[in-house]
Amino acid sequence: MRNWIATLLLFSLFILSGVASGQQSPVLSLKTRIPLTKVDGRMDHFGVDVKGQRLFVTANANHTIEVIDLRAGRQAHTITDLDTPQGAFYDADTNRLFVANEGDGTVKIFDGTTFQIMATVKLTADADNVRYDARGKHIVVGYGGEKLLNGKVARPGRGGALAILDSTGQKTGEIPTTDAHPESFQLETTGTRVFVNIPDSKEVEVADLVKGTVLAYWPITGCTDNFPMTLDEPHHRLFVACRIPPKLLVFETESGKTVASLETLTSDDIFYDASKGRIYVIGTGFIDAFQQNDADHYVKIGRYPTAPTARTGFFVPEWGELFVGARHQGEQSEEILVYETK
Repeated sequence: MRNWIATLLLFSLFILSGVASGQQSPVLSLKTRIPLTKVDGRMDHFGVDVKGQRLFVTANANHTIEVIDLRAGRQAHTITDLDTPQGAFYDADTNRLFVANEGDGTVKIFDGTTFQIMATVKLTADADNVRYDARGKHIVVGYGGEKLLNGKVARPGRGGALAILDSTGQKTGEIPTTDAHPESFQLETTGTRVFVNIPDSKEVEVADLVKGTVLAYWPITGCTDNFPMTLDEPHHRLFVACRIPPKLLVFETESGKTVASLETLTSDDIFYDASKGRIYVIGTGFIDAFQQNDADHYVKIGRYPTAPTARTGFFVPEWGELFVGARHQGEQSEEILVYETK
């Protein structure tokens, strides 16, 4: 409760300071809160069913996937007995839900209506982020390798890679990431490149998804623990957030040159809003919003309070809504915070 009182006080001070300084109108507003019952602990990356208006929340520490009915604003189903889920992707074409699990290194495939398990894909360890290759109609999953947290080795390992799966879970290819664990990665939609954050190596790996070959290694300078990433493909810009110290780096994707470096929050999820030319950084307790003035110049236009331990979420551009996972705090239950973009 004390943490929530402190957050409310910070929010009040933020609003008052904005009014006093003539700050522009907020670009994010809290629309609603969706409580999560029988859920406790860290949440990781989300997935979405746009047509069905469902959100899939990886309740990492709870070992569940929480299926949220966004029309009703409530939990609709819980998938249990998962070994520390980290990533989720819903494929509308096949009505299948893909869930990557840290603990046993599996990708489990569920029917998107009944949530009965259809297949289990065993990778070596730490199945993590999940993305969809629309060009090849493949599911891409990062897994394995040595894992770095807070600048230190949290888990030794070998054989980090991106696994390329078809809709049934058959592995059709793989891109190695040396012995390091791949964190967030982004795929081009008009090209065949994939950009991969490799915190252990302090670099971004650039590979060709079709050929399965590595094209370049771009060094991270001025910070470490480069975990989240988002892509502005039309302007050829890649956004990478570091944790130590918290910074947002902007890369030019043709040369790999860093064109901007901005102070921000410790984050696990960042998103580019193409319709408004903004970047949203979901950080510990806040969201930072940056405006893209042009491809090389950015300005912070707001910092918005969330919850003390929140730093993961999901942006749905079709709705202009940003979802943030807020952990249980005192008497406040676990919940999903829904923000409208203005």
